[in-house]
Amino acid sequence: MMKIIYLGALSVTSFYFAQNYPASTIPADLKKNANAVIRKDLTTIQINKIDDIQYQYYTATTVLNKDGDSQAMVYIPYEKGNSISDVKVNILDESGKKIKSYSKSDFGDFANNAQGTFYSENRVMALSFTPTQYPYTVEFTYQISEENTVFLPDFIPFKSTNISLEEAQMKIINKSGIDLKTKIYPSKYGYTSVIENDNGSEKTYTYKNVSAIEDAFLLPQPVKILPKVSFALAKFNLEGKQGSINNWEEFGSWYYNTILQPVSLSTPAIKAEVAALNLQGTTEEKVKKLYQYMQAKTRYIFVALGIGGWQPMLPEEVDKKGYGDCKGLTNYMKTLLDEAGILSYYSVINSSSSPVSFDPAFPKMGGNHVILMVPLEKGNIWLENTSQQIAFNHLGYSTTDRNVLSIRKNGIEIIDTPSYPAEQNKEKQLLTITLNEDNSILGEGNFSFTGTQYDNNIALANLSPKDKNEAVKNMLDVLHFEKIEMKNFINDKDKAIAKYDLDFKANNYSKNAGNSIIFRAVPIFSDNIYKTDEKRELPFELRQSYEDEYEISFMIPKNYKIDEVPENISLNSEFGTYTLNFIKNGEQLKVNRIIRINKGLYPKEKYNDYVNFRKKTINIDNSKILITKI
Repeated sequence: MMKIIYLGALSVTSFYFAQNYPASTIPADLKKNANAVIRKDLTTIQINKIDDIQYQYYTATTVLNKDGDSQAMVYIPYEKGNSISDVKVNILDESGKKIKSYSKSDFGDFANNAQGTFYSENRVMALSFTPTQYPYTVEFTYQISEENTVFLPDFIPFKSTNISLEEAQMKIINKSGIDLKTKIYPSKYGYTSVIENDNGSEKTYTYKNVSAIEDAFLLPQPVKILPKVSFALAKFNLEGKQGSINNWEEFGSWYYNTILQPVSLSTPAIKAEVAALNLQGTTEEKVKKLYQYMQAKTRYIFVALGIGGWQPMLPEEVDKKGYGDCKGLTNYMKTLLDEAGILSYYSVINSSSSPVSFDPAFPKMGGNHVILMVPLEKGNIWLENTSQQIAFNHLGYSTTDRNVLSIRKNGIEIIDTPSYPAEQNKEKQLLTITLNEDNSILGEGNFSFTGTQYDNNIALANLSPKDKNEAVKNMLDVLHFEKIEMKNFINDKDKAIAKYDLDFKANNYSKNAGNSIIFRAVPIFSDNIYKTDEKRELPFELRQSYEDEYEISFMIPKNYKIDEVPENISLNSEFGTYTLNFIKNGEQLKVNRIIRINKGLYPKEKYNDYVNFRKKTINIDNSKILITKI
């Protein structure tokens, strides 16, 4: 019976593979804003038993222009032990006529390792193809079988902007007798919906005629706009280790006992290292000393080994070799804390620029990063263990404002990471500007950064003096620098503050008007171009709250007087606030500027309100000051 169903799935794919796909039959609304159109995307997943799963993939994608080439790349990611078969590729011209065919023997086989990967069993088969005309269609099918059944893919229409979809279908044939849990997450914006057909052991989900999401300013990630369907088997296999995931507690217990406990092993050498540190003071002080010891001793290198790449290296290996990935370094840090008698929890997280959290109501294997949490009465300590530069108890923008799976002996506790308010994500800028009659300025500045703005600047710590100067020159390119020098860069790892001083000369800052000189009130400002959009179709996302505070002291040339100064101004909106104040003091003019932006996912109807708010802030930054020769 299983063979018959399996062959049936193949025959469906073969039927589609025999079709052609003339570009002329693509509906006009699917061409709008699209660089490529997915004509068919068929996935059949057959679950035979707890450690036997087969995938059949078929796609036909029409590429309309050069920008769509990446959407039709032909590759098969796999791991050692997977069985790959029925690999076929057809290239069709604009009319749907076949112009080239490929088989498995035409594919190259490569290590599928990101930069910085030390060792991994991830591989990829890839086909090299250079298009000679547009539009063209790539028809691609293959089967892959594996033993791991814990990773069932989500079903979403597509993952990128500027690609549309005629039809996608995911069929799951469950012959294992194991309960298959599913959950549909509708589009919050009504962008499209999924069609569900549940026939007992066979479930089918379909999307039809989904228009492309146009890439737009401040657009949320497509996964936040589109619907999706998630799947999870109640019982699963991972590299020969079987478990169940009926709830988070059950899954957490399996994770703790199967993945973490076997590698939670200290050694006499590690015990001696911790003893030699002679830890004193509060628990927080002890954690800080151990953390900074770990940072100085190790470096990050990705290692995808151990239960499908999910199990950490042994602490002994990290201790001896001085490297590890997020899993290994976190496990090593946890072992150091264990030896000091300090409780901590290995915590799995979704690391991304826009927050992604686990669903407390739908337990499923997931996450792409690991951090460590130390519970204290006055608040949790969070440790990012992959960076030698990041401050103690500081999480970067890719791990704040979301939840983690905190792994416990008796289960999982879902806990939120910190959410930094605007005043904590702060840039403080103190500038002294000397105005010269030749329209140049000499500047001395002190800059400090906290929160996410600290994250954006600690990368400077590893640069040479020359590269530091070049980096800050590029960041502040609204000025026409003749020379620039960064000095006294400090990465305060205790307080999560990055600081540096800056000396510079910039030309063409001011303009002459007879006996007068005109210059703008704010030397360093955002030069983003904000445009209203009356046809905005989707929400916009301000991903981070932040606050910039500038104190600027202008020294005017001798024999000049301050003639005209703009009025103080203040703006308030739901998106943030802005103030600009002026204080005259003889030959000195002090300008105080503060802008605060509130993060959030805002409806499309408010997009132009936000644009107008930002246009006003930029116009005010460009407020002109007039000084006249006496």
